[in-house]
Amino acid sequence: MTDYNVVSVSGGKDSTALLLLAIERESENLRAVFADTGHEHPAVYEYLDYLEQETGVAIERLVPDFSQRIARKREVVQTKWRAEGVSEARIEAALSVLHPTGVPFLDLCLWKGRFPSTKARFCTEFLKRDAIQDWLAPLLADPVTGEVFSWQGVRAEESAARAKLVELEESDKFPGLWHYRPILSWSAAEVFDFHRKHGVKWNPLYEQGMGRVGCMPCVNCRKEELQAIARRFPDHIARVREWEQLVSKASKRGSATLFPAVTDPMASAGDDISPETHGIDRMVEWSKTARGGRQFDLIASNAPRTGCASAYGLCETGE
Repeated sequence: MTDYNVVSVSGGKDSTALLLLAIERESENLRAVFADTGHEHPAVYEYLDYLEQETGVAIERLVPDFSQRIARKREVVQTKWRAEGVSEARIEAALSVLHPTGVPFLDLCLWKGRFPSTKARFCTEFLKRDAIQDWLAPLLADPVTGEVFSWQGVRAEESAARAKLVELEESDKFPGLWHYRPILSWSAAEVFDFHRKHGVKWNPLYEQGMGRVGCMPCVNCRKEELQAIARRFPDHIARVREWEQLVSKASKRGSATLFPAVTDPMASAGDDISPETHGIDRMVEWSKTARGGRQFDLIASNAPRTGCASAYGLCETGE
């Protein structure tokens, strides 16, 4: 029987430290996988190439496919929506955009007719967890496979939910699959120190105002991070603006925004819910304010587009 160690790599600091730890421990039959959302900054893909060169470990890219789900959504739109009395104009608008784009995050949202949110993070489920489980399925089904350890780069200090996790537990759905979280008790500082120990650079986005590396922007991004994205990478804001228009057409209610309208601090009680009043541009404007959104922050709005900026104090180290 052959045991395997599978490391989920995102291009972020925690998963990089995880990969380095697996290498340091000389883990047998080491495999590395990256679940591509298509909502990443190009620097993430470049960093994955860098990691492969530095570590000698190939990182397999997984690209979820939602074409069948979108095809079924078209059938629902043509039958169930009509039966429910949805207007023909809205049905035609949905059918005009319900075609696979090959971009997993966008295709997921077109299928769902909405974007994920902090309370409904189905993006993690469909783009990360399911993609990796589908990749693991043939390996687990192979009769010569022993136990499979799925290394996860989560840390307890990140959230109350993660603080309740244990370091090692067997999957309740897949016998022989173990969820392994060896850096659960680490701090962010220890993670960056581990990069230094192995002489591996961290993702450069951490020195460009990003607190997290992955979807850009993530539905969980901080106010300051959204501000930095808009200032440094306006093309990503433009992309989200376009996606909001497409997903709105695929929505039964005709509106969908990356950040839910109900959480928009600049919205008034009587505002219409639409991308024009509650979309990404509205949230970018809010990110430039201070005092709970009541005051425009001139210093923040005039911050330079370049230069080092880090939520982890990386700019002060001189590295």
